[in-house]
Amino acid sequence: MLALADPDLDHGPRTDKSATMRMCAVSREVRPIGELIRFVVAPTGEVVPDVKRKLPGRGLWITSSRRTVAEAVRRHQFSRGFKRDVRVAPTLPADTEALLVRSATEALAMAAKAGQVVSGFAKVEAALQQREIAALIHAFDGAADGIRKLDAIVRQRGEKHGESAEIPTVNALTSTELDLALGRSNVIHAALLAGPASKTFLSRSQILVRYRMADADKTAGNTAENSPIQTVRTRTT
Repeated sequence: MLALADPDLDHGPRTDKSATMRMCAVSREVRPIGELIRFVVAPTGEVVPDVKRKLPGRGLWITSSRRTVAEAVRRHQFSRGFKRDVRVAPTLPADTEALLVRSATEALAMAAKAGQVVSGFAKVEAALQQREIAALIHAFDGAADGIRKLDAIVRQRGEKHGESAEIPTVNALTSTELDLALGRSNVIHAALLAGPASKTFLSRSQILVRYRMADADKTAGNTAENSPIQTVRTRTT
């Protein structure tokens, strides 16, 4: 149980920093905060997603699932949770996903500035053979042939060194989104090198993947934080 006078709302991002579990206002299930999205009321009275959990004001938590956010809108859960009249855009589920995409691309851009990203098929291939790779990144709309070739290199490296061939793979972003994050054109493949900025990108990517896939994968809520990011090649528009 949560030790809160009001189980639906937190007391703000600064006063509740230590909290690791929250109750979903829709399902009433208590989950780790990594599996939920925080929503706040803007000064204009409109409900907005706080995907980085930093916006001021009391927050309402919803399971990180597009379907659950849509259900919260349909059931007027935000007005009930905040106990006041609030404005909720009918596009909130899609707006939330867009913010999650932007959060992930911003994190990737920071990793690139920190020297923790290499891009381009040849550079990724060289990195796989010579360096420690934290994750592979493939554009969602990239050709399958290049992905297969890089996956084969991963397997060959594992066989050569007697290591596990598993490397986390992120394919949640389009080529256009990768271009924007990395400041170059036609990015289809990239490799993420180890580092703090890379961990931030992987964490934000996991939240984005969970938001899209939680309803398709009923085991998403049991995924360990350090498990490989695994996505399917589907996008919600």
